[in-house]
Amino acid sequence: MRHINYTHLLYFWTVAREGSIATASEVLNLTPQTISGQIKLLEESIGSPLFVRAGRGLVITETGQLVKQYADEIFALGAELTHRIKTDQTLVPNVLNVGVVDSIPKLIGLRIVEPTLSMDEKMRVVCRQGSLEELLGQLVVHRLDVIISDRPLSPGMNVKAYSHALGETSVSLFCHESIAENYTSNFPQCLQNAPFLLPVNESAVRRGLEQWLDAHELHPDIVVECEDSALLKAFGEHAYGVFPAPTAIKEEICNMYGAVMLAELESVQEKFYAVSPERKLKHPAVLEVINNSRDSLFS
Repeated sequence: MRHINYTHLLYFWTVAREGSIATASEVLNLTPQTISGQIKLLEESIGSPLFVRAGRGLVITETGQLVKQYADEIFALGAELTHRIKTDQTLVPNVLNVGVVDSIPKLIGLRIVEPTLSMDEKMRVVCRQGSLEELLGQLVVHRLDVIISDRPLSPGMNVKAYSHALGETSVSLFCHESIAENYTSNFPQCLQNAPFLLPVNESAVRRGLEQWLDAHELHPDIVVECEDSALLKAFGEHAYGVFPAPTAIKEEICNMYGAVMLAELESVQEKFYAVSPERKLKHPAVLEVINNSRDSLFS
């Protein structure tokens, strides 16, 4: 493939964004047949299908997802170029490409990255999620500026990257307010055989919680295990049991999920790190993330 036809790419991008060729044809003011034909030419140019049929609809392929990621950036830059020419503004928003390890609570990820949106120099934040190993692959080819992780790099990871401690927070136990009266007296013995919602076995928080439960000789009834912390809290919101969350975001947990904080477990700590491709940090937004986390969020 010597070059890409950007008109074909625009048609593909619009279909992927709108969810169907019919809707995209209305947006682009073109016939569905024209759009289908142009996407077919793009697929032939790339050498791989971008969509597959699923019933009466289209599902984007893995290659299509990759192409869409690049198209998002290409057309965002195009919009910035148009705006700059029309307004004669010379400043274009800087970009922070940040990867967030998928085991990190979404609210913690928000709180860590959020200060970059209030910087004097306008910043556009592009967030990607995945495992630490997946995100490291994007870091080493410079598609990411920083990774927010709940564990540092291990010596066995053969990548040129560095871990910078952001801070740590204790973990607290929560439950929905409708069942809180079951756990307000005789704590922590009241947790014996209580329904618990826990992260999967691989997480550091899970190991810390199990040690705390063993120390108090408690044997809860584990009814749900989740990799996704947001899904875990969603089960908690529906009063399926007691669930852990970082104490640093206790107010958000109570407000968003109708929860009550039962107790802070000071012995159970969750740590967070910024992983960068260089030891000496230079990106102003990465410096903002680290300084704010150390001085405010995890102080």
